[in-house]
Amino acid sequence: MRERVRHLVDSRGFQGFVIGVIIANAVVIGVQTVALPEGVAFALRVFDAVCLAIYCVEAVLKIYAYRADYFKDGWNIFDFAIIVLSLVPDYLLPIPVQVARVLRLFRIARVFRLVSAFRQLRVIVEAIGRSVTGVVWTGLLLLIVIYVFDVAGVSLFGADFPEYFGNLGSGLFTLLQLVTLEGWADVARDIMAVYPLAWMYFAPYIVISSFVMVNVVLGIILGTIEESTQAARIDRAQGEDERLARELAELKAQVETVEYLLEKRHGSR
Repeated sequence: MRERVRHLVDSRGFQGFVIGVIIANAVVIGVQTVALPEGVAFALRVFDAVCLAIYCVEAVLKIYAYRADYFKDGWNIFDFAIIVLSLVPDYLLPIPVQVARVLRLFRIARVFRLVSAFRQLRVIVEAIGRSVTGVVWTGLLLLIVIYVFDVAGVSLFGADFPEYFGNLGSGLFTLLQLVTLEGWADVARDIMAVYPLAWMYFAPYIVISSFVMVNVVLGIILGTIEESTQAARIDRAQGEDERLARELAELKAQVETVEYLLEKRHGSR
């Protein structure tokens, strides 16, 4: 029975059904933010409860099929946590309205199940998680660059442009604005009107902070996505091999059972 349940939860039909429920539930959660007639609102609440019941049944089936192995998969833990949080009712405790609104956010968290439902989204999320270390070190390097240009900007332009480089704080805000390329030309032109050679300050900073650093971060993430994609392909191939091995073992057991029954039948004759 456990093997049959495992085949059921691993089947494309079952997974497609769950994905459809997740998408429909996400749409309903968004629709419920609009003022609706009482009858429609009640129907949507019933549908929302049915979706939650389906999630619970799915989790129970998977736990029964995989037992302790279910909690060895991080995505299963992610789904299980969302389901548990969704089961917390707003009226559980006499709590303020603000806290009740926070509890309602647990329902919205079900939309994140779309991430675990689609393999491509899982690969991207896993890649972002694996690239955190490289991105953090790149961010630290960017902070060093910003600090150097901040000190230089305060020393060069602080006296005449205190709104931009009056101190390290205002200089940091200005440089962070320049990183986003938001209004950087206006800042540069204002300062260049007094300091014509200020372009020698802004041009290297824009190139290093906005173009070089962004491309480095994108390169790290894209490289990690490629590694995660290859790892996912290998895991999928290994999963197919394990499934085939289980099916062959089951077929072998069935053949041995049939041979045993035939031998027993001939022996009784």
